[in-house]
Amino acid sequence: MVWNFIAQLVLGLVLSAISYALSSRSKAEKPLAAGLDDFSLPTAEEGRPIPVIFGTVLITGPNVVWAGDLKVDPIKKKGGKK
Repeated sequence: MVWNFIAQLVLGLVLSAISYALSSRSKAEKPLAAGLDDFSLPTAEEGRPIPVIFGTVLITGPNVVWAGDLKVDPIKKKGGKK
């Protein structure tokens, strides 16, 4: 019973040391921020063909035909102290 506990403790320490050693190497490389060209966003272009699809298909960069009743509300800010 005691040997099982000691074996688990030693294994945990060894795995923690390996994890720490591997994580310190990846800190040197910083990932680049994604730009707008990296995303495939829906667009609304006149004259763009609307695909006819049967079944389940992934559409990349779909054309938005109707988006609902959109309206713009101005942002009202209170200035000064409260």
